[in-house]
Amino acid sequence: QVHLVESGGGSVQAGGSLRLSCAASGFGDSTYCMGWFRQAPGKEREGVAYIDNDGSTSYADSVKGRFTISQDNAKNMLYLHMNSLKSEDTAMYYCAAAPGRLSAWLRLRPYAYAHWGQGTQVTVSQ
Repeated sequence: QVHLVESGGGSVQAGGSLRLSCAASGFGDSTYCMGWFRQAPGKEREGVAYIDNDGSTSYADSVKGRFTISQDNAKNMLYLHMNSLKSEDTAMYYCAAAPGRLSAWLRLRPYAYAHWGQGTQVTVSQ
């Protein structure tokens, strides 16, 4: 029932910026927390950022200080603002949702999320 659609991916040069969006629907009256994940070819899916209804956020060490997760609850939108992009940021980026909120040790774990979008590709050239 929950449906997530990512957009905003594309190609950008190293040092550039990009904003990803995730449109969510089907939440009803339920509260969900949201996360951004990414997966490069041949690599495991990794958590990038997390946000819950209380506004609590978590970030992977690799993106701290460069990426910012935010949400517009009125519009059911999730965003990932990416700055100072590096070639190692190249990956398929996915948004995901889980019921309620997650403890710190689960926030960036893919297995904690039941609902996923189809992904949007981000390619950073050197």
